[in-house]
Amino acid sequence: MTKINQKVKVVEGISENEIPDYIFESQQPLILKGLVKNWPLTQLGLTDTQKAIAQLIDADSQQVAPVYYGQTDSGNRLGYISDCTSLNFEIKSVNLTQVLQELANNLDNPAYPLRYIASNVLQIHFPDIFKNNQLSFDSPYFKNKPMQPGDPLTGIWIGNRTLSPCHWDAQCNIACCVVGHRKFTLFPPSQIENLYPGPLELTPGGQSITLVDFDNPDFERFPKYKNAIQHGQIAELEPGDAIFIPCMWWHQVEAINTFNVLINYWWNPFEKIRGQAMPVLEHAILSLRDRPTFEKQAWKYLFDYYIFGDDQVAGEHIPADARGKLGKIDTLKARQLRALLINKLNR
Repeated sequence: MTKINQKVKVVEGISENEIPDYIFESQQPLILKGLVKNWPLTQLGLTDTQKAIAQLIDADSQQVAPVYYGQTDSGNRLGYISDCTSLNFEIKSVNLTQVLQELANNLDNPAYPLRYIASNVLQIHFPDIFKNNQLSFDSPYFKNKPMQPGDPLTGIWIGNRTLSPCHWDAQCNIACCVVGHRKFTLFPPSQIENLYPGPLELTPGGQSITLVDFDNPDFERFPKYKNAIQHGQIAELEPGDAIFIPCMWWHQVEAINTFNVLINYWWNPFEKIRGQAMPVLEHAILSLRDRPTFEKQAWKYLFDYYIFGDDQVAGEHIPADARGKLGKIDTLKARQLRALLINKLNR
């Protein structure tokens, strides 16, 4: 098998104003069929793409933003040149109306070089679009979660026929296909070894991306990708559809039309004071990766005991008042731990 045949499960009948908790709690991706079909921008895009672009131009706050400029010979993939030493596109801070007009003038030109307005905060750059096209997150799921002001973070993605190679995000995601069609290719976190991630330092969007071209995989260079295929899932979205992507799932996003708009919502219901997890990995690369195998195995036992196993086991035999960092981490303990780590790293 060289192609992914499994489809993402489709859920129908979900309202943009009342998303049930089981969607947010899912550990598998879900297509939310027609979730945003009634959004004004969705409806406009279905009837007249030029008018949809005009509405975006009218709503533009005129703040410059980063835009990806692909080369004419790079196809639709926003990734690396062949030796992974640089990206195959430029990033320029420009006026978005200028880019939107450029896309409007080339709707009939599928060979036009890539233009990609990527992950701009919707309420900053298109405040009226944000006001008139929204999902409701007034759900019991979020009531007792430590969410911060501004969560979920709302982003907008606009461009022509672009492909964002498979990557992961540290947040849960609902991505809404507003104008144009999109294809998502998804894999569970367990497939990282079979997806051949690229460099950690040079990344198109912050996370490492696969080096495998899913449409034309090089099985001599990436033989384990055959194993990933068995675990992959495909989601093909029409305008008005949305997809829920659980935290840490790998996903490739392909925009199909000569003009496409996606609006997404990111969140992670974890206390911000506790920090991000990625620095833990980077510190482990520095301090653990190159130690002798037997020593790394010993550290693995420690991490399994203190971190990856049952989070109650390591402290349950210690009197509650003496558990320290093995007990509940409140804001004070989180600040103390952060200060301790900064002090140690600065030595």
